[in-house]
Amino acid sequence: MTSESKASRLLLLLAFLVCGVAAAAGAHDDAAARRIMEEFAGFPASDGGEGPSTAFRVDSEGLQRQIDELASFSDSPAPSVTRVLYSDKDVQARRYIKGIMNQLGLAVREDAVGNIFGRWEGSEPALGAVGTGSHVDAIPFSGKYDGVVGVLGALEAISLLKRSGFQPKRSLEVIMFTSEEPTRFGISCLGSRLMAGIEELAQSLKKVVDNQNVSFLDAAESAGYKMGPQDLHSVFLKKDSYSAFVELHIEQGPILETEGIPIGVVTAIAAPASIAVEFEGNGGHAGAVLMPARNDAGLAAAELALAVEKHVLESGSIDTVGTVGILQLHPGAINSIPSKSHLEIDVRDIDEKRRNDVIEKIRRSAKDISKNRGVVLSEFKIINQDPPALSDKSVVDAMEFAAKQLNLEYKKMISRAYHDSLFMARVSPMGMIFIPCYKGYSHKPEEYASQEDMANGVKVLALTMAKLSLQ
Repeated sequence: MTSESKASRLLLLLAFLVCGVAAAAGAHDDAAARRIMEEFAGFPASDGGEGPSTAFRVDSEGLQRQIDELASFSDSPAPSVTRVLYSDKDVQARRYIKGIMNQLGLAVREDAVGNIFGRWEGSEPALGAVGTGSHVDAIPFSGKYDGVVGVLGALEAISLLKRSGFQPKRSLEVIMFTSEEPTRFGISCLGSRLMAGIEELAQSLKKVVDNQNVSFLDAAESAGYKMGPQDLHSVFLKKDSYSAFVELHIEQGPILETEGIPIGVVTAIAAPASIAVEFEGNGGHAGAVLMPARNDAGLAAAELALAVEKHVLESGSIDTVGTVGILQLHPGAINSIPSKSHLEIDVRDIDEKRRNDVIEKIRRSAKDISKNRGVVLSEFKIINQDPPALSDKSVVDAMEFAAKQLNLEYKKMISRAYHDSLFMARVSPMGMIFIPCYKGYSHKPEEYASQEDMANGVKVLALTMAKLSLQ
């Protein structure tokens, strides 16, 4: 295919998408759109009920209906959503996604851990595919848009391209990743980490258990994914499987909504690190043990939590953030001095060295607190310490091209939340498209994205994938 024909196909597709926008505003010329469609698709336009004025618009109501239907597969009452890895509701959600993929005529497959793939084969299927997708698992009592927009929105983008008559050169593939959330086994982005070929994870999954002492392998088998230990390596992606990967996602922060900007073009994903810390003291009766004689593990934990805040603020960058998301005391009685404390700390930054410097300062503070308070620092374990990921210039250029051609204002920004794209960046050029979410709410029932914002995201994703497919 010549560069001229590629450009022509892309411009025609763009005309379709823009026609959809114009049609919504009542300024669409049906006859002109029909002529463009016939030239682009290579066959006469249908005279059926769905003409060009509707064929090239995002089915926003249908997308919202699918989101609402998927939200019904939940272990908590509406409006909250709870959908944990390999639970019955998770299995039902997987079946629902595969059903939509089949309806779209995609070739559907699953790997050993349940990553689901729906492929639209291109004219040159031997080339690396253009991937997109996200996750549908949900932490307890969360919302219905996190991850889901990136899966159902990607499927609507494929449908939009199919309705336009577009023919991809590179195959287009939608991925529903297994367990982006760490809810059950404490491992975030489990499916995409494995796809990225992380050997340490493959080894740890052979022995990890959840809080009910159910092993990962047993949980997977209960959901229909029976595997031997060696099957985990089959999830590793082969080199050049994807030429690009683009993820559509709600921002999970307030910036786009506050600034009134419909599209975020993500340039980098912050590097996350997780730390588990435990102190052990003497405990004792809250009334009988005088203050000078105490070795309080609870106060050690509280002091370390404040030290986390101090070290993060002293980093000198607004991009450095730290959170003590878990703080547990034992025995947990109001009249008993804590004899043990357990903290889990999350530290993130787009600069890996700066983040690691903060982690080292937290380690030193933990040791100093242990010594000064006469408690034992029984654990200081870095659970994960992932590098940041930069979006590839070729993908960023394609996303910017799409937003500009669709006359959508956009903002270049970083993602402080991590996503499956963080690990896909290890095996493919990567980019992300953000859309606004109401008040930045996420991981809570109030999470919300408007139909208009989702439609804008789908259109940008569709045009981005089309451009990358023809390269």
